[in-house]
Amino acid sequence: MKRLLLVEDEPGLVLTLSDRLVREGYRVEHAGDGEAALVVAERGGFDLVILDVGLPRKNGFDVLRAMRERGDETPVLMLTARGQLTDRVSGLRMGADDYLTKPFEMAELLARIEARLRRDAPVRAAESAVSSPDLIPVGDVRIDLVRSEVWRADQRVELSAREFQLLRYFLAHRGVSLSREQLLADVWGYQPGTTTRTVDVHVAWLRQKIEPSPKRPQFLVTVTGIGYRFGESPGEN
Repeated sequence: MKRLLLVEDEPGLVLTLSDRLVREGYRVEHAGDGEAALVVAERGGFDLVILDVGLPRKNGFDVLRAMRERGDETPVLMLTARGQLTDRVSGLRMGADDYLTKPFEMAELLARIEARLRRDAPVRAAESAVSSPDLIPVGDVRIDLVRSEVWRADQRVELSAREFQLLRYFLAHRGVSLSREQLLADVWGYQPGTTTRTVDVHVAWLRQKIEPSPKRPQFLVTVTGIGYRFGESPGEN
């Protein structure tokens, strides 16, 4: 049973959504303000967070920012009455996975939840494949899968939630040549045929942070005509 955290302060909407989601087979927990949401979310184990923006005590943007800063990569669907483009862009840049504006149809919310969980499944399967050991050495870099942290010597390397998710996916497929399309589908949830430089940009950022010489990568190796491979061997830049 998939666990959802519903963060919403309107009692009527909480009742309506909770009742329907439970009937759809989800296990639903509720938080009525931003501070409570962070406490509940920290317990972990949620498959998706449905997060309202207009919350008391701490708004949804602040909740999302705090989650991502502490390494919580749980998918977040932002639910808000704000329809301005700037608000949607702000949420997505902070790490939200989807955005739905009130008022909305219940069928659309359910479809978005199902789509997000379906897209996240390959990544979760990949993460379980690297469950041991929890601390992985890559050259002079140590990758802590439990705390979602990367260290070089005694210095912590700051990675965004998406960068760490991509790195963990590479670790789960070490030695395998991965196409850009596969990475876009499994890590970003994009549909087949999507054309974007997102993968290349994120790989370049990761190389800057974990490679001894980013221009001559040893670990994140380019596979000409395909995409990338994670392996301890010299490669093309």
